[in-house]
Amino acid sequence: MKPPATPRSSLQTIRSLLPYLWPRDDRMARLRVVLAGLFLVAAKVATVCVPLVYAQAVDALAPKGAGAVLAVPFALIVGYGLLRIASSGFGEMRDAVFAAVQQRTVRKVALRTFRHLHRLSLRFHMDRQTGGLSRIIERGTTGIDQVLRMAVFNILPTLLEVLLVTAILWRLFDWRFALVAFGAVATYLTFTLLFTNWRLRFRRAMNEVDSEAQTKAVDSLLNYETVKYFGNEAHEARRFDEALARYERAAVKSQVTLNLLNLGQAAIIAVGLALVMLMAADGVVDGSMSVGRFVLVNTYLMQLYQPLNFLGFVYREIKQGLVDMEQMFRLLSMHQEVADAPGAPALQVKAGEIEFRDVHFAYNPDRPILRGVSFRVPAGASLAIVGPTGAGKSTISRLLFRFYDVTEGAVAIDGQDIRGVTQDSLRAAIGVVPQDTVLFNDTIRYNIAYGKPGASQAEIEHAARLAQVHDFVTHLPQGYDTRVGERGLKLSGGEKQRVAIARTILKNPPILILDEATSALDTHTEQGIQSALRAVARDRTTLTIAHRLSTVVDADEIIVLDAGRIVERGRHAALLARGGIYARMWALQAEQQREEEPAA
Repeated sequence: MKPPATPRSSLQTIRSLLPYLWPRDDRMARLRVVLAGLFLVAAKVATVCVPLVYAQAVDALAPKGAGAVLAVPFALIVGYGLLRIASSGFGEMRDAVFAAVQQRTVRKVALRTFRHLHRLSLRFHMDRQTGGLSRIIERGTTGIDQVLRMAVFNILPTLLEVLLVTAILWRLFDWRFALVAFGAVATYLTFTLLFTNWRLRFRRAMNEVDSEAQTKAVDSLLNYETVKYFGNEAHEARRFDEALARYERAAVKSQVTLNLLNLGQAAIIAVGLALVMLMAADGVVDGSMSVGRFVLVNTYLMQLYQPLNFLGFVYREIKQGLVDMEQMFRLLSMHQEVADAPGAPALQVKAGEIEFRDVHFAYNPDRPILRGVSFRVPAGASLAIVGPTGAGKSTISRLLFRFYDVTEGAVAIDGQDIRGVTQDSLRAAIGVVPQDTVLFNDTIRYNIAYGKPGASQAEIEHAARLAQVHDFVTHLPQGYDTRVGERGLKLSGGEKQRVAIARTILKNPPILILDEATSALDTHTEQGIQSALRAVARDRTTLTIAHRLSTVVDADEIIVLDAGRIVERGRHAALLARGGIYARMWALQAEQQREEEPAA
């Protein structure tokens, strides 16, 4: 499920960000925001006072007539220096005080997004594009840092300085100077806002194509072996290059429009500066204005020019940061399909009995998967589920884990409907050994300990011995510190399965799901894995989803699924004697095994 494509407004994005800047439960963060604001005002007051002192020093040094004796205006020069130090010092103190708020905000939003992604349903994660999703989070967190830094450290100080300078020009000169200065600033800001908003389409296009290119690259690299099997390196490079070419075109358009924006901004500032300087020069000529006042006007406008020129860049960066944040906040607003009921208690596992009561389920309304499935697995017993591909076997395990909610009926553990308990407590009670074991790109120790974070080395080794993987690990040069590679690719299928079994043993759950745990292994490896599985399943309620029927002959009950319905149930011998679907599946697999044995 992709995030909805409807763009959020900048105001919506800023509104989503504000609670992190003024958190109700963090007085220190709010104090820092207030202090940063005070330092901001102090820095700008000092900044606008600098030209005033400078102009007075110029007037004090200007010759008053023939034979005039000049004295160095020591106090004014010292004051000038102190004001410049204060301007810089208060600005640095503002940045230092606000840095903690800024970085804490980035951290909290990133963490919330990460947690929210884990709360979204399996349906979302089956449809997601990992490369594009990672870029959304990366750009979003960078955008938050960028917006806060630019807004607090540049936009607000510059706007405050514009207001102060305009007021001073009006007070010291007349309304014409203030009007021209303010008009130039207003024209500059209006042009920048309108032009930048028009340019946003190119930034959005760049983001979309960038995500697409990243998704293609990650997908291709994750399927490296498949690419090599079919010799499709050139095909993958062509797909990646097509996405890069679209990004190139969008980036060129963005750069050209940026150059036009910069040219327009420079022209507006130059015209405003020239008008005010002409007015000031005329005042000096007619004697109504001193040289110091002329210098004052020039200094103020040059002082405004630099932040204003930078303000255009800052505004562009803020708008681009807001665009980058859009997709991340849209992710945060996505509905959590499977959520805990308000005030849901934890699951109380007394014995571990599993019950499916007339369960109906469909991933899509027009494609039902389960049609009235009912069964009960007594505490400590084992139930095997078999059937042809697409019958709904793996869906049962997903419903038990509550990756999805049933359409009709109920799933219960020890009589408790799993929709009425917390998902954390439910999943803590269930262990799984999946068909496709995916390991983290870390050490064997880390992957086994994932079943119980913080487990001691002795506990890890005990679980590894029960899973019959300890001897293999100790013969490796780095032992338990051996890294397994991305998705565990450095280990064989049997080795990965044993690590998965050890991980589940360490978790020590009362309920165990074996989801076609040996279907991808050869017969010899399967036999070794089966003995490890029997050890881990002892005294646990076990649900086995099987492809190879030879692995379920000892199950307390076997149910046969076909087209989402239970068509047969019973023990192995009774099902063979019935001569139905199970018996035919058994005969077919037996024939296949006889054909494989001579080749082996």
